[in-house]
Amino acid sequence: MMTKPKLHSIPPLLSARLLLLPHKTKPIFFSTCSDDDYPILSVVSEAIKHCQRTGQPLSTNTSLRNLRFEFQAPHLVHLINSNPHRLSPSSLLSFFDFLSSTSFRHTLHSYCTMAHFLASHRFFPQSRSLLTSIVSRKGNGSASLVFASLLQSRGTHSSSNFIFDALMNCYTELGYIIDAIQCFRLVRKHNLQIPLHALRLLLDKMIKTSLPTVAWGFFLEILDSGYPPDVYSFNILMHKLLKEDKIKVAQMIFDEIAKRGLRPTVVSFNTLINGYCKSGNLEEGFRLKMAMEDNKIVPDVFTYNVLINGVCKDGRLDNAIQLFDEMCERGLVPNYFIFTSLINGQCGNGRLDLAMETYQEMLRKGYKPDLVLYNTLINGLCKVGSVNKARKLVEEMSNRGLKPDKFTYTMLIDGYCKEGDLDSALDIRQHMVTECIELDNVAFTALISGLCRWGKVVDAERTLREMVKAGFKPDDATYNMVMDAFCKNGDVKIGFKLLKEMQNDGRVPGVVAYNVLMNGLCKQGQMKNAQMLLNAMLNLGVIPDDITYNILLEGHRRHGNLKDLSKLQTEMGLVTDYASYLSLINELSRTSKSRQKR
Repeated sequence: MMTKPKLHSIPPLLSARLLLLPHKTKPIFFSTCSDDDYPILSVVSEAIKHCQRTGQPLSTNTSLRNLRFEFQAPHLVHLINSNPHRLSPSSLLSFFDFLSSTSFRHTLHSYCTMAHFLASHRFFPQSRSLLTSIVSRKGNGSASLVFASLLQSRGTHSSSNFIFDALMNCYTELGYIIDAIQCFRLVRKHNLQIPLHALRLLLDKMIKTSLPTVAWGFFLEILDSGYPPDVYSFNILMHKLLKEDKIKVAQMIFDEIAKRGLRPTVVSFNTLINGYCKSGNLEEGFRLKMAMEDNKIVPDVFTYNVLINGVCKDGRLDNAIQLFDEMCERGLVPNYFIFTSLINGQCGNGRLDLAMETYQEMLRKGYKPDLVLYNTLINGLCKVGSVNKARKLVEEMSNRGLKPDKFTYTMLIDGYCKEGDLDSALDIRQHMVTECIELDNVAFTALISGLCRWGKVVDAERTLREMVKAGFKPDDATYNMVMDAFCKNGDVKIGFKLLKEMQNDGRVPGVVAYNVLMNGLCKQGQMKNAQMLLNAMLNLGVIPDDITYNILLEGHRRHGNLKDLSKLQTEMGLVTDYASYLSLINELSRTSKSRQKR
């Protein structure tokens, strides 16, 4: 009796380890065999055909169930490659999936073989799905291993172009950028067709997620490999680099456009001009504008917008107006951003007359101002003392359906306070309360400053309390303002109360706070208390300044018993430390006592 030929197989443990091989491992070559050597392939093929004809599920076929322990990865690879019974791609894929649902151990080689087979029969989505499964399982750092297996398993399948393009895409989409780059380099090494579609996807991903300088280096590499250059990619790279303030590299990319035989577009120039203007190098921006015109590329509205914005921020209003007139002469219609750039620049330089003229022209062009633009104009008018004009502008914006915000009202409060119109400032505050707009730190500080400036000390202190109750923490300068107002009003006691509050709040009042109190004491002739305050300052480590000592000297001059004031008057303004202050006072005291004895 003739013995049945023994089936070649790979032990299950070894087959499971195939997917864990390091990426530098040499490809595993499987022994080739014919259908005569493997009668199991005929049995499997017939079973698959039977299920296809009858609609029977593969999982219920007796032949396949009986063979599931004998059938292994090498059999599957040979079945796919030889396909002795000409099974359809969908039938083989169904069988492949059926095996995946059993205890069958697929290998990297079986996956790659199936991917090639499906691609060669134009089952591209299914082939791509298998490659995605491979890459997701293998993960980061697996490009060399997977590429080698695909290269070995391609056999006679005419699918290599799609397969390696798809492999790069899989690595790119799953975020394994280094592996995708490695795939590209392996394609070049094996003289395969450059996967242009995959390179576009990879380059785009690198520009968006990787360091732009790395993307630029890779772009140069693929260009040298034959990747067709396009201005769009250069422009995107420049834009990305300029976002990270890499102006020098962006200039290199711009220069490379011409070296690659391309012509920079208006977008190329505008991108670089914008970068230079934002970095403050306006002269380079203007040089590029001239280069545009020399290359017969007409500057567009964006070009002028960038340059006008740059010169306005630099305070060069004359240049801004020249550019504005030039673009209008060329038939370009100024857009909203150009008008706002001009108005911002004019307001920032105190030229509210020009700003209002530009605003009116903007309205004539049909543009609708937004809240930010109105606030810019209102702020500018308030700063130059035209608060009533600013308030009319608030009414106008309200009529246009724009609701003033807390910044709008805060600017009005500050403007009215500086003009001494406290009633209007408090009226604006009440309007904010009615509109349920909470005062912020700036609004409270503006009110307190105005009330202090115009002698409304009680109202200033009450507003300070409201500020704290609202959850804001007044800074030292705000406390000092209120303390100073009370001291100038003769109420040093409240000043010391506020100092104590600052200390209880964990603050360490500075020399300004003590100078305010010192001045209040000296003006009331409380020189002993002033001296005690000076000693307290020194004990707390607060260093007096020349203002401190000269406040004390002025107090001695006005309220002391010193008879000889000539030296004191000479030295005032020159005393800068405690030792010189004591020396001067002691000397004058001795002189005074000596004269009394005589």
